Amino acid sequence: MPELRELIPGVLAALVHRGADFATAEDAVQEALIRALETWPAKPPADPKGWLITTAWRCFLDLARSDTARRNREVRVSDEPEPGPAASTDETLRLYFLCAHPTLTPASAVALTLRAVGGLTTAQIARAYLVPEATMAQRISRAKRTVSGVRLDSPGDLGTVLRVLYLVFNEGYSGDVDLAAEAIRLGRQLAAASGDPEAAGLLALFLLHHARRPARTRPDGSLVPLAEQDRTRWRRDLIAEGVEILQAALARDRLGEFQAQAAIAALHADAQTAAETDWVQIVKWYDELLRFTDSPVVRLNRAVAVGAADGPRAGLAALAELDPGLPRYTASAAYLHEQAGELDRAITLYVEAAGKAHIVAERDHLTRRAAELRQRLS
Repeated sequence: MPELRELIPGVLAALVHRGADFATAEDAVQEALIRALETWPAKPPADPKGWLITTAWRCFLDLARSDTARRNREVRVSDEPEPGPAASTDETLRLYFLCAHPTLTPASAVALTLRAVGGLTTAQIARAYLVPEATMAQRISRAKRTVSGVRLDSPGDLGTVLRVLYLVFNEGYSGDVDLAAEAIRLGRQLAAASGDPEAAGLLALFLLHHARRPARTRPDGSLVPLAEQDRTRWRRDLIAEGVEILQAALARDRLGEFQAQAAIAALHADAQTAAETDWVQIVKWYDELLRFTDSPVVRLNRAVAVGAADGPRAGLAALAELDPGLPRYTASAAYLHEQAGELDRAITLYVEAAGKAHIVAERDHLTRRAAELRQRLS
C-alpha cells in the first residue's frame, strides 16, 4: 500500500478537477487522511486512492454546506465520484503550477504548496523558511483565505514552481521527511515539459547534491563535513548526468540562479579530493549567483569559499560584513577561526553554534567539533 503522503496530490487534484475550491479541498483532504489513519489499520481498502477521493469529496460537501461564508456558493458537482479504481494519472506537477496562483505572493504560494501538495507540516515549512512556526501558520492561513472561492484553473508562475521544488528538495535532503527523490522526479518532468534552462539547472543541482548523500552521514547518523566525506561513495552516475544537463543548460546562454548553484555543486563534485577543489572558480560562481539573488545566505556561503580560496583571514573579513544573526553564521565563524589556528576562539564559537542548531545531527556535529579541538589543546 502506498504511503498516505504519496496519495495527497492525486486526491487533491481529483477534488479540484471536480470543481472544489482549493482551500476547502485541502481541508477536506486533511480530514480524509485523519479518517484513513483511524480506519485503515483495521480494514485497509482495496483501492486506497479511490477511498480517499470518495471520503475527501464527502468531507468537502459537508464543509461547503456548513460554511456560512460560502452558503450562497453552489457546489459545482455534487455527485459521488464514480465507482471503480481511481485513475493513476500523476497530477502532482499540475497542482504545483496551480498553487502558484497570481493572487498569491511567491512566498505564500510556496508555503501553501508545500503544505497542501508536498505533504510537509507547518513546522517543517517554517524550518525551511527559517521563521517561527506561528509566523508560517499565519502565512499559510492567509494564503488559503486568498484563494478561497477561487477556482485554480490556470497555471501560475514557473519561477514560483521552481522555488517550491527547491525547498521541497532541501527539506527532503536535510530534514526529517525524505522528499528529495520526489523533488528529483518532478524536476525531471518539469525540465522536460518546460524546456527552460533554469528548470534544467535546478534538476542538475538536485542530482549533484543527491549524488553526495550516501557519504553525508556515518552509520550512527552523525554528519560528515564535505571535506571529510569518502568520495568513493558519491554516486558518479548522478554526477555525470547532472553535469551533462548543466552543460546543455549553460550552452543556451540564459544563466540564472539555479544554474549558478549547480555550477558550484559541479565544481565540488569534480574534485577527487577536498584539497583539489577549485575554490577560486567557486568564488567566481558565487559572484555570479549574487547577481540573481542578493541573499544573505549566499553571501555567508561565499565568505566561507573566500576563506578557502584566499585564506581564513579573508573569509573572516567577508563574514564580518554580514549580520551575525544569520543562521549558521556562528558555525561558519568557528570554522574560519579554526582554519586560522585560533582554536580557543573556535571552541567558544562551536559551542555557541551548537546551542543555536535546530537539527540534532548538526548540533551533535558542532558539539563534537568543539570537543575535538579541546582535546587537541590539552
